[in-house]
Amino acid sequence: MSHELPKTYDPSAIEVRWAEYWVTEKLFSVQTPEPGSPESAKPIFTLLLPPPNVTGRLHMGHMLNQTEMDIITRWQRMRGFTALWLPGTDHAGIATQMMVERQLATEGKSRQGLGREAFLQRVWEWKKHYGGAIQAQMKRLGASVDWDREYFTMDENLSRAVIECFVRLHEQGLIYRGKYIVNWCPRCMTAISDLEVVHEDFAGKLYEFRYPLADDPKQFVTIATTRPETMLGDTAVAVNPKDERYKKRVGKKLRLPLMDREIPIIADDFADPQFGSGAVKVTPAHDPNDFAIGLRHNLPQINVMDDQARINENGGPYKGLDRYEAREKVLRDLEELGLLAGIKDHTLAIGKCDRCKTIVEPRLSTQWFIKIQPLADRAIEAVEKGEIKFTPENYAKTYFEWMRNIHDWCISRQLWWGHRIPAWHCQGCSHITVARTAPAACEKCGGAKVTQDNDVLDTWFSSGLLPFTVFGWPEKTRDLDVFYPTMLLITGFDILFFWVARMIMLGCHFMADHKQGSVPFKNVYIHALVRDADRQKMSKTKGNVIDPIEVTEKYGTDAVRFTLASMASPGTDIAFSESRTDGYRAFANKIWNAARFMFMNLDRVEGASLTASAKPEQHSKLENRWIYSRFHRVAGQVNQSLVDYRFDEAANTIYKFFWGEFCDWYLEIIKPALSGAPEEARDAVTLLGDLFEGSLRLLSPFMPFITEEVWHAMYEGKPPAKSIALAQYPELDQRRLNDQAEEQMLVLQDLIEKIRNMRAEMKVEPKVKTPVKIHAAAEVTKLVTENRGMVERLASVDGIEFVSQSLAQRPGARSTPKFEVALVYEQKIDVAAERERLTKDLTKLEGELANADRQLGNQQFLAKAPAPVVEGIRRRQGELHTLIEKGKAALAKLG
Repeated sequence: MSHELPKTYDPSAIEVRWAEYWVTEKLFSVQTPEPGSPESAKPIFTLLLPPPNVTGRLHMGHMLNQTEMDIITRWQRMRGFTALWLPGTDHAGIATQMMVERQLATEGKSRQGLGREAFLQRVWEWKKHYGGAIQAQMKRLGASVDWDREYFTMDENLSRAVIECFVRLHEQGLIYRGKYIVNWCPRCMTAISDLEVVHEDFAGKLYEFRYPLADDPKQFVTIATTRPETMLGDTAVAVNPKDERYKKRVGKKLRLPLMDREIPIIADDFADPQFGSGAVKVTPAHDPNDFAIGLRHNLPQINVMDDQARINENGGPYKGLDRYEAREKVLRDLEELGLLAGIKDHTLAIGKCDRCKTIVEPRLSTQWFIKIQPLADRAIEAVEKGEIKFTPENYAKTYFEWMRNIHDWCISRQLWWGHRIPAWHCQGCSHITVARTAPAACEKCGGAKVTQDNDVLDTWFSSGLLPFTVFGWPEKTRDLDVFYPTMLLITGFDILFFWVARMIMLGCHFMADHKQGSVPFKNVYIHALVRDADRQKMSKTKGNVIDPIEVTEKYGTDAVRFTLASMASPGTDIAFSESRTDGYRAFANKIWNAARFMFMNLDRVEGASLTASAKPEQHSKLENRWIYSRFHRVAGQVNQSLVDYRFDEAANTIYKFFWGEFCDWYLEIIKPALSGAPEEARDAVTLLGDLFEGSLRLLSPFMPFITEEVWHAMYEGKPPAKSIALAQYPELDQRRLNDQAEEQMLVLQDLIEKIRNMRAEMKVEPKVKTPVKIHAAAEVTKLVTENRGMVERLASVDGIEFVSQSLAQRPGARSTPKFEVALVYEQKIDVAAERERLTKDLTKLEGELANADRQLGNQQFLAKAPAPVVEGIRRRQGELHTLIEKGKAALAKLG
């Protein structure tokens, strides 16, 4: 590869090539360091990719998540860490099964018609053909993961680990099987956890029924319900034991309408005397509160619905009706009997399946559960003691609130796709054998007829084990010793409880004896949502969804990554705007053109080298001392911002330095040197190459493609490493900081900008050079004199005259604490415009002074603020008084 770069920057021409190069060269593959090897001395950084569903395609949330992870991993790798970013995909039980069932439906087939084994074979075929989309997209976008370690949660080794975890938890008495009320999805036909239920407010109805006393049908107890169809399974009516209205009726029987069954009136504290009539129907098989009441009073549990929420044989004449059809018929029948007391409007929160949006039915079901409290206690302790830190910190509070009110976790799902529960049911004695491998016989009676449980495990059970199972657990592997615990988890808040909390619980439990600690990760960074430009949540119904692949094809991956990074502030949602992405596409173009400018000068200057080391004497000029000081200060700021997960600060700091200070100022300042005498030109090219190469390394984690292309071009295809991603990341060198040079350059930049502004206001033609007068202290006069050529060239000045008298009252002049400058140009001043400008400046200065006075008058602020900050405000306060006086004098002179 030569120094030649095409005239026009075209990201599509370079990105695919470098993305393929990184994968084929295995640049990001990590070999586990052996004990005592040089590699073992390097610090370790491990990051686990939140596994996207195998059914998934990249969306903007993934793009943000992976951009942040890639920036951090590339940065750590360039800092000298052994940086391992582990990719993988989740089998996504419900989602994948639904996709394949839909495909079968188009062929006129069904899961049940195929049978379990044939259906699972079909899922594996589907996964092979359609399941790799998101990995291909990640590779195209340059994610620096170790593809050699890619996992799938149904891989054989991970499946063995899942079985081992289940068996151990069962042996420890932490997994049990029982009948409980679960959230049942009639569409997916499986139990789902509380976290998989989305609650929505719904304008529903409250229905009031009359239940007649068995021994006196003319007497009634009135109850209220939002789900009339469940009355078919009522087994009691509860009243509060302190409710005087019902004390004499407790123990009596009611006749359940429509079912012609007697049910008792019981006393229970759950009944609220203030709500409705104070009497509540009890349906233990269809409501969690009623289930608890039923256990306390030993009530029958009558399930009146099947898996599809149709009324079953326990519903008598309503058998076969859908739950909502049954509701209408129950209401009609009660009304005919004169037992429908009233219908009122009532807002209620209905639960919907997060996957298919079907209304969930609370239903009694036999399921497998984890006794979660012992695991939760240790997980709470880990965060309380600082073993795990959340950023932003407020998510720790959210975590504690959920963990301290946690319920046992229902881990069984009535699906075929997933990790099948390792439990075998004896057909002879009904005993359940939990084992690592299929038993030949029942462990209790020795009967040979044992069949495996039909249920599979919740997807989040297997993914909750990933931080240690991906490293070979339950074997004691070198990978576990080296890479566990991971250093960081970057994820969205939507899976804080689904995944993050469960990884902490399971990691702390199973890795309790690990020498480097049991927690699965030490830091958790929670990123926010990506919204549209109007800060609206993206949704298909709103039509505002942005496809990250389309936008990267339009602007380039680097521009999209930089957009997301520049807006990624902890706790703040991102309002993604294509106009801003277009701006960062222009930034990439600026880098490209700066590289071409550099190469052009290299080719022109005989004996020049971009990769030679700069000599100390080459730093004698102010602009060189300034730019190197700025480079090192910026490097320090960027490194600290990444430590703090302030991707926005890091990106914006680099942007301002590269575009503003390096391109707009430094390149313009050194143009005469590049065209000067041979030795001067060679020195200028050497310094330019040194700075440009360092700036590329600084930018590389954020914009990996363009920096790779230009970096290789600098070395003419023979770089010191296979990739800029393996080069050293710039760090702050305190010895290269030069406060004086930075302060002096600020004065010169301010002077040049003030002159440019005056020229613009006076509408001076760009080609016309004008003299200026400057009134300043001796040190500023000396500074400007020494850099006269820079000022004259960059400000289009033809002669500088230093004057002893103030210029502040001269129309059009500019005043600062360091100097006053006026343009010598014969043009009538627009008095009204000048008065408006001065008034606007005065208002701004007076506002700033009021703020400074307020701060300096606040004793609490003075006690807490660092001394340099207070001193800086006092100094600025004095400057503001001077500037305000000058502004008022100039206004007065205008009349």
